[in-house]
Amino acid sequence: MAKACPPEFREDVVRVARKHEAPINQITKDFGISEATLHNWLTKADIEEGAQPGLNEVERAELRALKKRTRLLEQENEILRRAAIYFAKDLGPK
Repeated sequence: MAKACPPEFREDVVRVARKHEAPINQITKDFGISEATLHNWLTKADIEEGAQPGLNEVERAELRALKKRTRLLEQENEILRRAAIYFAKDLGPK
């Protein structure tokens, strides 16, 4: 797995690529990254800046948190449902 690059490095590479002073393949060779990585970084930067539709980093983090909370609530609901069934057996006709 490739090591993560610091945000400052990503910002620098995106800034250089957007100047269009060199071809993409030359920029990727100079910075030691793949073309796919650079294209991903450019797309993410466009989304963060609002130039392209999509979820920015804050919205993605919020969505992850909400999904995690939903999963937890569903598990708690299932536990309560099972507990209600278990205790309802004791309340049945004798």
